[in-house]
Amino acid sequence: MSERLQKALARAGFGSRRKLESVISDGRVLVNGKLALLGQKVTREDKVIVDGHIVDPEKMFIESRLVLAYHKPEGEVCTRSDPEGRPTIFDRLPKLMSGRWIAVGRLDISTSGLVLLTTDGELANRLMHPSSGVDREYLVRVHGDVRDEHLEQLVDGVILDDGLARFTDVVPHPEHDEEKRNRWFYVALMEGRNREVRRLWESQGLQVNRLKRVRYGCIFLPSFLKQGHYVELGQKEVDDLAKLVELPLQSLPRMTPQDLKNSKRRLSKKAQVPLVRKRKSRI
Repeated sequence: MSERLQKALARAGFGSRRKLESVISDGRVLVNGKLALLGQKVTREDKVIVDGHIVDPEKMFIESRLVLAYHKPEGEVCTRSDPEGRPTIFDRLPKLMSGRWIAVGRLDISTSGLVLLTTDGELANRLMHPSSGVDREYLVRVHGDVRDEHLEQLVDGVILDDGLARFTDVVPHPEHDEEKRNRWFYVALMEGRNREVRRLWESQGLQVNRLKRVRYGCIFLPSFLKQGHYVELGQKEVDDLAKLVELPLQSLPRMTPQDLKNSKRRLSKKAQVPLVRKRKSRI
């Protein structure tokens, strides 16, 4: 069995096919000791090296589209390792016999909530890319005198250091009290730039003191999922994510007891309830 190089590397989690075309063109990929060519096909027997690292052929040729929903607590980072020794979300994830978990959109250390993780590099990259138009929803507590003109400005758009940014919608929490200095809102936006939610509110002279992601695309954070726990998404939920970014559907492999032998968390019966609600956002 042979496969185009960029497709095989995307499956192994090295990025989108378009990004990998640039990586190959820049001479960063070797196949059997020779510079790789765009469109080149590889097999399991070929030795592929990216930026000096040998690629496991199993990762390039095993079709894998596992997806986890993880409830990140504050205080954890979304990198695989941290030079400061802080805990990472990957510390709590199940160990895989092949492939690796790829985080779909990071959250900063002070933000809690939903993080999707997948073994499918192409799915991860499409879900994160702005051109896919996948929105994210957050529950945010804001300190300050929030006025209607502030909310209108945040929806119309604000110029930040890295360009124009805006919420697609801002809705007060149903139990909000306009007299309080700390008020809760649901906000949605189409991108995931660094600290974008916080910076948007700060542009209006307001301060975010709590932030939690509650939805990514069509997947909501399950109400039963405790902080620091994860749940594996089922076939329907994974298919809905694939449809969202126009990827072909793929049968879902199941994690075996061997895959999960070092896991700190197991799936419970309660965790088998569907995670996808109606596509319409609560906001």
